[in-house]
Amino acid sequence: MPVKPSTPDARFLRLGGRVLEAIANYHDHRVYGLEHLPRKGRAMVVVNHSFATYDIGLLVLAIYKHTGRLIRGLGDRALFRTPIIATISRKSGVMVGSPEHAQTLFAHDKLVLVAPGGMMEALRTSEERYQIRWQNRKGFIREAILAQAPVILAACPQADDLYQIYNTPFTNWIYEKHRMPFTLLRGVGPTLIPRKVPLTHRLSEPLIPPTVPADDVDLRAAVDEFHEMVCRRMESLMLEALNSTTNPDD
Repeated sequence: MPVKPSTPDARFLRLGGRVLEAIANYHDHRVYGLEHLPRKGRAMVVVNHSFATYDIGLLVLAIYKHTGRLIRGLGDRALFRTPIIATISRKSGVMVGSPEHAQTLFAHDKLVLVAPGGMMEALRTSEERYQIRWQNRKGFIREAILAQAPVILAACPQADDLYQIYNTPFTNWIYEKHRMPFTLLRGVGPTLIPRKVPLTHRLSEPLIPPTVPADDVDLRAAVDEFHEMVCRRMESLMLEALNSTTNPDD
């Protein structure tokens, strides 16, 4: 039986929207390039993953306000192992990241959001801030090619400045052993309150995936080539976002 997209909780989304509005004001959140998003039809929005994660929610809210479309997320399986986070994710319409769920959402012409770096990227130390960890993450590229979904990158490097994240052997062991997002960090002073850092998302132009036959050899080659191009573009977009000083309409 074909999988159907899950249904988000409308009441939860309204409440979450109000919370995100307050957070957006706290961080003076701005988005550059919203005009690149399609008003209808399928597309994949690909983001970097900070430890805080809520910067992704700010982007989702901005996209909804600009296009009227509720973007659907594909989340790391680790999110669904933590009860509270799992409940929030499901009520928000996030589905476990899998090829089946990706193609289901694309078949319904949804905007689909993915953070390929997952928890491994989120748990980077502050010494590794502004870097992406997509080198061995190619599944999202394969699904975009198979669905012929344009890829729009969204970079928010400043989200890595919300917390100071420390590198310890223990936190690395926790993730490797149990795949749990645990780390040592601090925000404002010694607290867990996130720093009042201005957050800016910069969106890329749509990157059109190549058209290839379903043959495995041809598909693998196309995935590798498109993946390399997408990673290069994201790295440059991260730098552009760091240096952004103009308004979102420029």
